Amino acid sequence: MLSRRQFLGATLAGSAAYAAGAFVPAWAQNAPNLGTPTLPTPGFRRMKMGDVEVISFIDGIARRPLGEEFVKNAPLAEVRALLASQGLPTEYIDIPFTPFLVVAGSRRILMDAGLGEFGGATTGKLLANMAAAGFQPADIDTVLITHYHGDHIGGLRNKAGEFVFAKAKVMVPAPEHAFWMDDAKMAAAPEAMKGGFNNVRRVFAQMPADMLVRFEPGSEVVPGIRSVAAFGHTPGHTLFEVSSAGQLFSYVGDITNVPALFARNPDWAVAFDMDAEAARKSRRATLERIKAANTMIGGYHFPFPAFGRIVAAGQGYDFQPVQAAA
Repeated sequence: MLSRRQFLGATLAGSAAYAAGAFVPAWAQNAPNLGTPTLPTPGFRRMKMGDVEVISFIDGIARRPLGEEFVKNAPLAEVRALLASQGLPTEYIDIPFTPFLVVAGSRRILMDAGLGEFGGATTGKLLANMAAAGFQPADIDTVLITHYHGDHIGGLRNKAGEFVFAKAKVMVPAPEHAFWMDDAKMAAAPEAMKGGFNNVRRVFAQMPADMLVRFEPGSEVVPGIRSVAAFGHTPGHTLFEVSSAGQLFSYVGDITNVPALFARNPDWAVAFDMDAEAARKSRRATLERIKAANTMIGGYHFPFPAFGRIVAAGQGYDFQPVQAAA
């Protein structure tokens, strides 16, 4: 858990990522004058893993200008040079938002819920893409949440206050819930960060007790899916490992933001990491473990369809995409 000093430092450093009083990070809105990101169609891809199917859904893409603040501990020129070396734009960053669905027998387990109605024009596409793949919100029996940033929990509840996945258990990391629901921590937060705390309360404060399930990271959350602590990005950030018939899929949430930067340089800190040093350690340990096991990986901010492998590259790692069927 962050100390008061660490919390204040982290939130002050990251507060520019939030609009004052907003329910979602400002970077979930497209910046003007940079063009509009093209959303993939169809907006879902399927991957068979043992006896289960894993499906990625694009909730959207936000295009943000690339400034000094995005990577907190590297010169902008170095960041741009790394992007250029991979043939990527250097004036802006496209940030995808990609929840995953696990279909295991009769179970329908969604991992993260997207922005819902609270993002920009090129976000909030999860439900439409689920429908295109043959799924409705009522089909979902479990929602697993990696952490409480708005782009991961916004889709749990709409603007009318209705719970979108009304038949599902919503399973959340206990330390993450405790942090964001702590009134003292909210009171100590900079004004620009209070929108994040308010959004957590919007989503969870009136969630029925039989819907909300808190788990300890490290436990099995549903049969065949184990939670893995990866603290740092937020105080309770948690990953999920899906195992079936000897195969393993690791959903790593926000262990990195765009992997072209933060897998290649795991020691770089994105503006949204609340505890940069803890996030660095979690990132290196996670990517090394996944590389060593040659595990299939999925990441929330990875380029769609967001399935791939991790290999060594220089002092860091490279995300190598794997194509998946629609």
